[in-house]
Amino acid sequence: MNVLLWHVHGSWTTSFVHGSHRYLIPTTPDRGPYGLGRARTYPWPDTAIEVSPDDLPGTDVDLVILQRPEEVDLAEKWLHRRPGQDVPAIYVEHNTPKGDVPNTRHPMADRDDLLIAHVTGFNQIFWDTGTTPTTVVDHGIVAPTVSYTGELDRLAVVINEPIRRGRVTGTDLLPQFAQIAPLDVYGMGVTGLADHLGLSPDRVVSHDDVPQDQMHAELARRRAYLHLCRWTSLGLSLIEAMSIGMPVVALATTEAVTAVPPEAGALATRMDTLLDAARRFIAEPAAARQAGAAARTAARDRYGLDRFLADWDRLLEEEVCGSR
Repeated sequence: MNVLLWHVHGSWTTSFVHGSHRYLIPTTPDRGPYGLGRARTYPWPDTAIEVSPDDLPGTDVDLVILQRPEEVDLAEKWLHRRPGQDVPAIYVEHNTPKGDVPNTRHPMADRDDLLIAHVTGFNQIFWDTGTTPTTVVDHGIVAPTVSYTGELDRLAVVINEPIRRGRVTGTDLLPQFAQIAPLDVYGMGVTGLADHLGLSPDRVVSHDDVPQDQMHAELARRRAYLHLCRWTSLGLSLIEAMSIGMPVVALATTEAVTAVPPEAGALATRMDTLLDAARRFIAEPAAARQAGAAARTAARDRYGLDRFLADWDRLLEEEVCGSR
């Protein structure tokens, strides 16, 4: 199939374009949010092809993957075809609802011309989608090639824009863990985090926008992984860290409660429980390795790329065949 989709969420898109189809990625000269093109920090298959919006009206497109509300009108403008009516469409919902949770209405609610595919079961039950049909396709990842060593008595975190997002990403909780061990924080917009938290730069070290393979190699050297998000769908960096073999210290919120088994580390809503687990992993490398091995098995069993692509193949075929 020829599948049109925008490059929005890097890790998810990386997994998606590893399938057996031809993926058309809109690309504009400024490589802005609606024309980002192929990834530049991770190699994508040759079947992920950059296309100019000017060339789309004459391009054969079997299905459109939508990920933002405005893409419905944008796709019609660029394709000269209405998604869901003139060409099959699936709306992928990556995020937890915002606003009056759990009464938040989805922007694609009450539509009979498309399907909403949630990336977690948590999202499916929390969004109010009205009469629009929904399904769940759990995440899948391209497994990191590095393996856990945990040689450094440090804790690793991956957060995008922790200063702006604040309590959503659990940024305010970081100082308590920084008292136990130095934190290495990776992601976009992490520069200046130590100053923001009023901490010494040797306790919170920012690593801004590091290429994914390099980041994975550095994560693998840290003793444990912190996942402190209060309200997020399911960070793929968490699954990647588990797949590397890192033990996890995580808030028991949203989809994390099903992604992280108890033997993979600590999953709790009490800070004293999480802090005790962090102390234990720092003090006992053998315990960290044991939990990390369980995390690796859980992540690779549930979030493997083959399962993810097979689920998507079935869904794509159902939508395209059902529209004919």
